[in-house]
Amino acid sequence: MPFNKINNKMVEAQLLPGQKVFSQRGAMLAYTGEVSFTPNVMGGQGGVMSMIGRRVANEDTPLMTVEGHGKVMFGHGGHNVQVIDLTGDTLYVEADRLLAFDGSLQQSTMFMGQQGGVMGIVRGQVTGQGLFTTKLDGHGSVAVMAHGGVFELPIGPGQPVHVDPQAYVAHRGQVTNKLSSALGWRDMVGRGSGEAFQLELSGHGVVYVQASEEKL
Repeated sequence: MPFNKINNKMVEAQLLPGQKVFSQRGAMLAYTGEVSFTPNVMGGQGGVMSMIGRRVANEDTPLMTVEGHGKVMFGHGGHNVQVIDLTGDTLYVEADRLLAFDGSLQQSTMFMGQQGGVMGIVRGQVTGQGLFTTKLDGHGSVAVMAHGGVFELPIGPGQPVHVDPQAYVAHRGQVTNKLSSALGWRDMVGRGSGEAFQLELSGHGVVYVQASEEKL
C-alpha cells in the first residue's frame, strides 16, 4: 500500500479492510471514512525483547496501529517527508525518523553492535543516534521524516560514501557502516558541533541524507 505525498510535509494512506498502517503516535493530521487508532504497546512487530531493549536504552518510540476503510493523512512537527518503497529489500532507519509504514512490512530492532562491532556502539553514543535502530523488511512503503528534505546517494563496490552523522537518515541494501574519525573535517567542510566523526557506508545500496545537521 503506497503512501501518496500531498506535499513535502504530508502523506496520505488509502486504507482498505484487512490492511493496517503503523505510525508515530500523534502523527495523524486528518482522516475520512471508518478508521480506528490503537496504541501499540508492543512497540510494533519487533516483539517484547525489542520493546525492552529500546526502553532500557531510553529509545522507545510509541507507535499506533491504524486500521479500517478510508483515507488517513500523516505529518509531524512540520518536518519534510520522504516516501521509500521497499521491493523485498531491507531499510535501516532511526526510530524517531519513522512517520508511518505499511503494516505488511516486517519490523525488528537491530543492536548497533551488529553493524560495525564496537564502533557501531560508539557510533550510536557519539552521534546521539542511540544503541538500536529499526529494521524494516519486505514489500511496502515507508514514510520517513527529515529536516530540509532528503537526497539519495548510491553506494557501490569500491565507492563508499561518507556522511555527517547528524545528516544521516536511513540506508538500504547490503551496506556496512562504521564510525571513523576525521579530525578537522567538520571544521573545514561542515557546520558540525566540533565532534570530528563521520559515517562510512560501504557495500551496495543507498543512503538517505537530510539537507540539514539538525536532529529531530
